[in-house]
Amino acid sequence: MSDAMPAAAGGEGPVVLSQRGQLKSFAWLSLRNGLLNLITLTLYRFWGKTEVRRRLWATTYLNDEAFEYTGRGVELFVGFLLALVVIALPFLCLVFGAQFLGPLFTLVVILPFYFFLFFIVGLGRFTAFRYLATRSSWRGVRFNIRGSARSFGLAWLGYMLLSAITLGWFWPAAERRLSGRLWGGLSFGDRDFEFRIDEARREKIYGAYTVGWIFGIIGYVVFIVVITGAMAPQLKAGGSPTPTLAEMEVIYAAAFLLALAYSVVFSPFHAAILRSVVSGIGFGDVRFKLRVKWFDMAGLTLSNIFFLTITLGLLMPFVEARTRKFLIGRLETSGGADLNAIGQAQGLPPRFGEGIADAFGIATI
Repeated sequence: MSDAMPAAAGGEGPVVLSQRGQLKSFAWLSLRNGLLNLITLTLYRFWGKTEVRRRLWATTYLNDEAFEYTGRGVELFVGFLLALVVIALPFLCLVFGAQFLGPLFTLVVILPFYFFLFFIVGLGRFTAFRYLATRSSWRGVRFNIRGSARSFGLAWLGYMLLSAITLGWFWPAAERRLSGRLWGGLSFGDRDFEFRIDEARREKIYGAYTVGWIFGIIGYVVFIVVITGAMAPQLKAGGSPTPTLAEMEVIYAAAFLLALAYSVVFSPFHAAILRSVVSGIGFGDVRFKLRVKWFDMAGLTLSNIFFLTITLGLLMPFVEARTRKFLIGRLETSGGADLNAIGQAQGLPPRFGEGIADAFGIATI
């Protein structure tokens, strides 16, 4: 593949994205991956995740030509091992060791380490996004991302602290800014994406967030009342604070219902933040708009929870495929670009996969 694509005779043209995958094929893939994960004690998950991505990318089309995913399972596996040895295991050893050195030492050492953990989560988000970008290509031209994983991790840490101080009210602005750092640093070949924060802010998000925040607090209070009521007879009798089997069933049922309630009450915010972020993304003269309402998001989330619950997570590839189909089906583009004139991305891609994200359970496709 040459480093530059030949110039197009027709100049700029429309940019149309579509998702053409058959969901039933991902259902069968979910069953196969689940069986192989069971046989290999989850070791196959790195190669299973790679196969899911390859099929998702191969069924996602830009102007009637499919994307390609070039990542490998062994990259994810090696990245996971490196993150586990370098970060996760030392952190766990420090946490367990501090428990034998007194409360003062625990406070002095463990508290900064928990701040460091927030930084690592942000670092993992960036490196996972970078890995996906550099392993994605169209017509042989791959994506890349500018920026520093360390600076993104520090921004994540700062925004989390501000969100905690403001009881969560800074988080909508933080999520939009963090998304802007990722999408604004993305490039396709030698052409950069951009993120226009002013256009993103035209989509109001705080009204929807207020609804979720208020009803979220109410739901949590109800949850505490239910748990306290379930354990009240045992506590009055002077019994052990350890819940019985019946009490555990009530607690888990209440937690599940609370999760469902959160899925509904935060759906307006999730839909609004998606619309906001997408409206801020630009690629030259191409602009994007996402047509998704809160009830669409609520229906998608609840149905995904249903599929994952009844299969104990087995249908995750199916859920990922239907979510991508849902979002791309509601994505609109305007403007045009001369895609044939785009040259290859400069620089070398990272050697390993998103090990930090996988080691700490940070969700990626």
